[in-house]
Amino acid sequence: MTALRDPAPDCPLCPRLVAFRRDAANKHPDWHNAPVPSFGPDDARLLIVGLAPGLQGANRTGRPFTGDWAGDLLYETLDRFGFSVGAYDERPNDGLRLIDCVIVNAVRCVPPANKPLPIEIKTCNGFLAATQAALPRLAAIVALGRIGHESLLRSRNLRLSAHPFGHGRHHDLGDATLFDSYHCSRYNTNTGVLTTEMFHAVFAQVRRWLDAAPPPDRAV
Repeated sequence: MTALRDPAPDCPLCPRLVAFRRDAANKHPDWHNAPVPSFGPDDARLLIVGLAPGLQGANRTGRPFTGDWAGDLLYETLDRFGFSVGAYDERPNDGLRLIDCVIVNAVRCVPPANKPLPIEIKTCNGFLAATQAALPRLAAIVALGRIGHESLLRSRNLRLSAHPFGHGRHHDLGDATLFDSYHCSRYNTNTGVLTTEMFHAVFAQVRRWLDAAPPPDRAV
């Protein structure tokens, strides 16, 4: 992935998140404890937008959705629908590769209690815009949760009211189609808000859409 679309390892833009990162680094110096870069190939047609790194997940491992329950479900689903090769083993050096797919978070640094502030979401939004601009074949986007959905729309200067979030909905954004899903967090799956079948259904829809109408390359 191109470095310009990702924050620097010592990104200073959100003071609260910087302090939380540093506290984690003092307690666990062997963890990543830095903004988590996007993951996937430059020629991908699918972009997946999550919320933020988990403290013991991506903040520890340095790869989105790696090392926690949300990653277990996401990477199993990507494998099922042909968006990855190799075995996911909850570590960044497990050899897993994404195919036609990039994963990124709306907020790149771990927030306290998994809850970024609105100003932190806004501050990080430029990196989400840059990630999209650097994907010349981008055609489909999956937003995991309302914050991912709204962050994606804001990164494109689109009105939220014109594209309301709802699990299983899709939205024509012109050069790409946005697909919505509840976030694959343990809380959502444990409470039944999101089932494995519901999550698979979203990606089955994305796979059918990409297979049926692969769009031409966009101008960079």
